[in-house]
Amino acid sequence: MSPLMLLLLAGQSTFTVTNASYDGRVERPADARLVWADEFEGHALDQARWVYDTAFNKQGWFNKERQYYSAGRPENIRVANGVLTIEARHEKLDPAKFPDWGGQDYTSARIYSKGPGWTYGFYEVRAKLPCARGSWPAIWMLPVDMKTWPDDGEIDIMEQVGAEPNLIYASLHTGLFNHVKKTQRSAQKLLPTSCSEFHRYQLDWRPDSITIGVDDRGILRVRNDQPGGKGAWPFDTPFKMILNLAIGGDWAGAKGIDDAAMPQRMEVDYFRVWQVAPGERG
Repeated sequence: MSPLMLLLLAGQSTFTVTNASYDGRVERPADARLVWADEFEGHALDQARWVYDTAFNKQGWFNKERQYYSAGRPENIRVANGVLTIEARHEKLDPAKFPDWGGQDYTSARIYSKGPGWTYGFYEVRAKLPCARGSWPAIWMLPVDMKTWPDDGEIDIMEQVGAEPNLIYASLHTGLFNHVKKTQRSAQKLLPTSCSEFHRYQLDWRPDSITIGVDDRGILRVRNDQPGGKGAWPFDTPFKMILNLAIGGDWAGAKGIDDAAMPQRMEVDYFRVWQVAPGERG
């Protein structure tokens, strides 16, 4: 399928708004220091850094997604040879062994960073994505003290739905700007090798702007210049980092799920965070 056809198909999606596109350079600030990293060099997920998220397995996950998220099950999440692998599988589980299983036909994994979270900084994740129809890998962030969505904010560094292979989305959601209202600040980029090669997905989060890019080139930029207070800009509190591979749902499942393509894998080489020390930047 041609790049033009992919973009036309994306334009037809009811979940797509491209109103914050940015094609400039994305560069780590020269005065930023590495403050947190996981290079995935061990033999298991470092649970001093990450938490398995299984909270909605029994009742079902958001957006009508179809997966069960396991905790520590090597079929779904593992670390080997310096890479974190999150694997989605088409299978049913034994409720005697997995009492929180909600009857889902798919299994996968979702993790979030442990600790107090981060406010501002430069974030970089090197990853290779799945592209099967129905897959929905994401690198994103939510507030540590999340009370109400979308009022408290959401930062989507990278989303890709398998029905639109190699099309990378970056988005921000707030009380005034979100996909329910079709007002979210969003942009997209065609990345033809997203599923065959590793790429660096990047976030430059500052008090006055948020810029998202891949391989040092921008996708999205939103400035903190809109009226509305928190409704427009809730991005001044600590956020946690999230990695997951969902299956199906309102967006990713709009064109069905390719069961024959399972299992599908999202591979992550590293996740790094840099920050500028307080008072060092004017």
